Formats: sequence, C-alpha cells, structure tokens
Amino acid sequence: MIRPTRRADTDADFTRRRLAQLAVLGLAAGASPAALPGTASAAVPSSVKAPSAGRPHYDRARRLATDDPVLRALVTALTPGSVLPPLPAPAPAPVKLFDNLVLLSAGWVSAMAVLTDDGIVLIDALTSPADAEGVVVPGLRAVGADPAAIRHVVVTHGHPDHFGGAQTLADRYGARVHMSPADWDLLARTRPADAPVRDLDIADGAQLTLGGTTIELHHTPGHTPGTVSPVIPVRAGGRYHSAMLWGGLNPPSTVAELRTLLASVHSFRAVMRRTNVEVELSNHPNDHGLERAEQLRHQPPGAANPFLLGGPRTQRYMAVMDAMVRGRIADAEAAEEAGAEAGTGARGARTVAAPHA
Repeated sequence: MIRPTRRADTDADFTRRRLAQLAVLGLAAGASPAALPGTASAAVPSSVKAPSAGRPHYDRARRLATDDPVLRALVTALTPGSVLPPLPAPAPAPVKLFDNLVLLSAGWVSAMAVLTDDGIVLIDALTSPADAEGVVVPGLRAVGADPAAIRHVVVTHGHPDHFGGAQTLADRYGARVHMSPADWDLLARTRPADAPVRDLDIADGAQLTLGGTTIELHHTPGHTPGTVSPVIPVRAGGRYHSAMLWGGLNPPSTVAELRTLLASVHSFRAVMRRTNVEVELSNHPNDHGLERAEQLRHQPPGAANPFLLGGPRTQRYMAVMDAMVRGRIADAEAAEEAGAEAGTGARGARTVAAPHA
C-alpha cells in the first residue's frame, strides 16, 4: 500500500462536437467506440463475433469476469466491434469517490482531483479550455474545494480529451503540467489545438508529493508511446487504500504496439501487487464507473464503497485485460499473416500474367 508521507517539498479549440464525431468514427483519442458509452453491466452483445484467432483469449476473459459488472464492462470495452448504449445526459455532477478524491466528469471522459493539505493534484484536464472553465472549476467548488489550489496537472497521455484544459489551469492558477517525455514529443510532432506548453517530464516510477500525499506515476505505453498510470493513496473514514488509474485503454492496432501494451499490463500489475492496490479507477466509462459513482452518491452512510474492489478483484481486472490484449494480438497476427499471403499471391499472379502482356 502507498501510505501518506511526511510533508516534503516537490517540485484554438478541439470541441466536444468534434470529439463526439471522432468517437463515432472509432478515432477518438481516449477510448474505443465500445469504451466511450460504457455501461459496464451490459454483456458483450451476442451479435459480436470475435475473430477466431483471438476467440480463446476472449472466452478466457469472459470466464474470469464471471458476473462481475466491473470486469464484464472491461471485456465489453475491449471486444472488437461491441457497441454499448449511449451515455445519459447531462454529464454526472461532481462526486467525492473518497474523502480526498473527486470525480469531475464530462460524461464520456473524466478527471480526478486528489485533495491534499497543500493543494490539489488534478489527474487529466478533460477536452478543452471550456471544460476547464465549465466542469473542473465549478466542480471543485461544488464539493467545497478551491480550484485556485490546483498545484499540479498530471496528464495521463497526449490526447486532446485528457490535456485539453491543462494550459488554461496552468495560466490561471500557476499549476505545473506533467506528462511523459514520449507524449510531450507526440504533441510536438502533431501540434494539436489546446496543447499545453511543455513543462515537467514524468519519469517512470516518479513520485509526486504534495501535502503529505505521494502519488506514484508509472509508464504504461501502448495506448500512446508515453501513457502514464498513477497509483494514488485514497482515504475513507480515516483508512487509506491504494487506488490505480489505468492511463489509456483503447488498444493500438499493430502487433508490435500491442506487445508493448501487454508488457505494460504485466509491469503495472506487479506495481499493483507491491502497493496493495484495492481500488480501480478509469478516465473513461469503460469500467461501470459512472454507475458506481451514482450508487455511491445515493447510498446510505457506512455502506461499502463500490470502488473499493479489494486486492484479488483488482488483480483479476488486470488478468481480464491481459487476456483481452492477448486476443487482440492473436487477431493482429492473423491479419498480418493473411495480408502477407495475399501480397504473395498477388505478386505471383502478376508474374504469371506478364508473358501474356
């Protein structure tokens, strides 16, 4: 478990409409179309037929998930071609998931605010300056926190739905913006609108300490070259628990990139064991997260926190992810092999046809 530490000194417009269009096309930066709408209780549609190469892995993931709504949601989000119902409107109101952790949601993408004695660490900054002004700032005020206390913005990866409001918060409150070097480089190459000015690099395994709270930041590349997944100490009724937030779920397409993602799953799973992670969080509604947030909002005091899964269940979450990524790898390898065979056949056909030309 990560425990609170002694106080130490530490260091133009990508609109919602455009993001929604990209999500429909399957090009959205943060999650696949399956992950974006996200009701985790929905089973994988029977009409979705996983490619035969990956099917044994997908079937294993479903067996691991059993009837657990959080794990079934993960299977659904990672199943090729699955489609979920649309999100309810409007976006959820801010809610404290734990005494020191606030969910700030724009609906299909969310940020997390870690409240400390010396200020706020914001994990992701939603899609745009408008989200910073219209979701993050009033959302913090709604739970009794001062947005002027934002000291750090940790961007999990270099896609617009996660960094969009970062520069606005940096300009207004003097917050420092953190991102992995690989994803700072990604922004330098792609030059997207609303990208933050390069500030602080996140080293693999870095510890960010503020107000006696230490957050670990781990490189988990795959979704992007420099995706970062935090481990956060969260507090409930005087007890601390370790929480994980997987930085980017939507898998890449090539075999090499998928193998990088699988290696990240393995390395982060080991981190989770070491830190005794018991809480699972996501920046997209691909984990029954919005439903759990509403459950938490309305349940009586003293009821079990739906985000506190316990160690074995969070490890099973990663085992499900492992199996689903292995299925994606098998599919990609089969597709590459089929493409190579088709190319060989085409070359052979041209060779035979040449004498008749």
